[in-house]
Amino acid sequence: MPTAALPPTGDVALAANSDKPLIILDKRYRWQVALTLAGLAILFALELVTGPASGLDPALLAQLRVPRALAAALVGAALAGAGTCYQQVFRNPLASPDLLGVAPGAALGAALAIVAGLPAALVQACAFAGAMLAVAFATGIASRLRAGDPVLSLLLAGIAIGAAASALLTLLTALADPSRQLPAITYWMLGSFSSATPADALLALVPVAAAIVPMMLLAWRVNLLALPDDEAAALGADVRSLRRAVIGCATLAASAAVALAGIVGWIGLLAPHFAGLLAGGDFARRFPVAIAVGAAATLGVDVLSRAFGPPELPPGALAALIGAPLLLWLLARGARGEP
Repeated sequence: MPTAALPPTGDVALAANSDKPLIILDKRYRWQVALTLAGLAILFALELVTGPASGLDPALLAQLRVPRALAAALVGAALAGAGTCYQQVFRNPLASPDLLGVAPGAALGAALAIVAGLPAALVQACAFAGAMLAVAFATGIASRLRAGDPVLSLLLAGIAIGAAASALLTLLTALADPSRQLPAITYWMLGSFSSATPADALLALVPVAAAIVPMMLLAWRVNLLALPDDEAAALGADVRSLRRAVIGCATLAASAAVALAGIVGWIGLLAPHFAGLLAGGDFARRFPVAIAVGAAATLGVDVLSRAFGPPELPPGALAALIGAPLLLWLLARGARGEP
């Protein structure tokens, strides 16, 4: 199974000390990026022509299919980018956007808004706030646990906060109106791109871009987080600030994605690994490829969700159905000693 990150090479360490990125874009890497982008473009086109209504009516494209395709690509890119960051920070190949309670916190925030009878736009806002609050609680608790490894403390605090949010969500669904509120909560938790509007996509683009662009600029330095803290500090990295920046950006991206489309799991876990198969373990090379792979994967899942309808299959459930055997395949590769 691909590792979450490889230790920085001498070139990357040199770049970290000189404050200049040094990424060698060899011919093979350029071809891999080009093929990934070509696959993304093909799936985006398929997204525009898939659905119960036939033809390419301009109004249909402008009002429904283009916003849906943009939302799906944006969500996939955000989740994959967040997953790559989390795997790098925690040095854990199984880290995903759910790790610090992002998804349970967002689900709880959305459920509270639905039970309160708030409009759809405020449901998204509450989901975003719930995700950010969950991570804020986790980081706040971890900062007060001054014993042991700070990364492990943050990881355990996130698991605890996520479990608490999931428990509260279960209680809330038990109290929700079974004829009106409960179906809405369940529908949101299964994930969907069907209600995405141009305004939704543009609104989510702002936090996602604000999260991804800094990580692209700092990708060469984030490699140092694969090392023990003392070694990374010796190479000139401000480990604490860098880790906080990466976690903050990853959480911002994942929160925006969950608020836009609900819970679409597995993308943030698996896309970084497939990007690693293409680009290797170097974060600076893997991160942009993971974003493209995540966007393509989410578009592919959404295309499949409508290919057999109506009714549409829930993208979250379909992603899990596809993702589980893919994870087993990656585990089998690791058992055979393959990268």
